[in-house]
Amino acid sequence: MSEELVAFFKALADANRLKIVGLLAEKSYSVEELAALLQLKPSTVSHHLSKLSEAGLVQAHAESYYTVYQLNKETLEEKSRRMFSQTELSSAAADVDADAYDKKVIRDYSRPNGSLKTIPSQRKKLEAILRHVVKAFEVGKRYSEKRMNEILSQFHEDTATLRRELVGAGLMAREGGGGEYWRTEK
Repeated sequence: MSEELVAFFKALADANRLKIVGLLAEKSYSVEELAALLQLKPSTVSHHLSKLSEAGLVQAHAESYYTVYQLNKETLEEKSRRMFSQTELSSAAADVDADAYDKKVIRDYSRPNGSLKTIPSQRKKLEAILRHVVKAFEVGKRYSEKRMNEILSQFHEDTATLRRELVGAGLMAREGGGGEYWRTEK
């Protein structure tokens, strides 16, 4: 996961820091001014500004006796555009096992021999089971209803329900009138 993305969210994961960003979006302020506006201690405001600065969201410059902070709008816009791109957001979940839910459902509903204890009635769980069952069929190969039943009976005795659900989910297709079945590319 992108450490920059985590740091960015951590920097903004505080109501007072969000208020500071909002105030600095309008104009520059010193620590003392921000403390008075937010009714916080200057040391607390300095801590929040430090976190925002680490994330590159604010920058400081000297004005007379004061250090004045301003929102780094260009950096905020650039970081937002880059970090919230589809590619970057997708990469945040790159190390997640996308099949973990299916594996759990299959474990929960399967016996040691691979057959199903029961066909799930809950749609999401049924879809996970169907994605598992359809792997028993080759893409591009046609199966008679008899052969379909032979293969499906390894999973569950209610082959008619499995056939109907596989077709209904678009994982298998069939010719009308009890003709041949085949696995779709889906």
